[in-house]
Amino acid sequence: MIPRVQHEASVRELLRRFPVVGLIGARQVGKTTLARGLIEGERQPVTIFDLEDPTDEAKLADPKLALESLRGLVVVDEVQRMEGLFRLLRVLVDRPGNAARFLVLGSAGPDLLRQSSETLAGRIAYYELPPFGIAETGAEAVQRLWLRGGFPPSFLAPDDARSFGWRGAFIRTFLERDLPQLGISVPAATMRRFWTMLAHYHGNRWNGAELGRALGVTAPTVNAYVDALVDSLVVRKLLPWHENLKKRQVRAPKVYVADTGLLHALLGVDGESALLGHPKSGASWEGFAMQEIVRILGVDWDRCYYWATHRGAELDLLVNDGGRRIGFEFKRTSAPAMTRSMHSALSDLKLDRLFTVFPGHSRFRIHPRAEAVGLTLACAEGL
Repeated sequence: MIPRVQHEASVRELLRRFPVVGLIGARQVGKTTLARGLIEGERQPVTIFDLEDPTDEAKLADPKLALESLRGLVVVDEVQRMEGLFRLLRVLVDRPGNAARFLVLGSAGPDLLRQSSETLAGRIAYYELPPFGIAETGAEAVQRLWLRGGFPPSFLAPDDARSFGWRGAFIRTFLERDLPQLGISVPAATMRRFWTMLAHYHGNRWNGAELGRALGVTAPTVNAYVDALVDSLVVRKLLPWHENLKKRQVRAPKVYVADTGLLHALLGVDGESALLGHPKSGASWEGFAMQEIVRILGVDWDRCYYWATHRGAELDLLVNDGGRRIGFEFKRTSAPAMTRSMHSALSDLKLDRLFTVFPGHSRFRIHPRAEAVGLTLACAEGL
């Protein structure tokens, strides 16, 4: 297993500052493994409950009785399976002299987020654990990471065939078991068809009406489908940026499958040669590079946008970072250069800096305020 030292340090810091920390992430992303690493360094008592274990579930049949006398670190895995636990946690952490901290692990379903936001405001901090990134796997593995994605069992599989097989099994289990457990009652076959169609929209603007017609359902229904996948952290929406310009600007979000390994499984791409020749190869690499750049910047996704006008100007990623506006274009080419869209973005959005990110290991200036930088070099040196 690849050590996830930075993520462990971040969660430890949150546990020092908050009585409850929610470690969230998609299924099989490594939350339980990370929690085990945190437990190994604990000097205080540690109590663990895994709500997928019938014995632990029975222990928490009366959660107040089970939890109120505990001290030290209390870990509750698969917390979304226990409705109402957050209300009890608020009572427990507000006790005078409370000697317990709670680390709750779970997929970020809508019920989980809604319960905690209503009952634990000011008492809980969330940490989203992403799949592996280049900083963890190393630049030499960048092609494998792009193809297989960052889910540990997929990336670490002995070969591409077994990685592809694991991802297919993950998708089946996710649709048949995990989504229903999160309160999302859509037939697995319907959601599989929808998710596959969505994969063909990867990197494109969302058009719920068009997908609804293809599925034979209404636009609000497909909007609910995509929101379910977004809430489960397997799909990401990138919202459009718009401001008072004398240009008509696009208002529809873009959609991305959050992990390129899952994207490729949905598209039936099972190897590197198939990926390089696939029509969605460029869009796949754009999403992959975008994820890595957002990690490098250390910003939340709610500060990330794309920008486009109805006249054709477009910017792949706009980040508001500490009062600065930074723009990014992602080009799967060996010779990046300034484009008309990039000139428009610099002028209209008054960007402080603009980067073209490409699959190389060098950097060079292409404009007084724009630079081309290889993805692996950006990961190694920063921006």
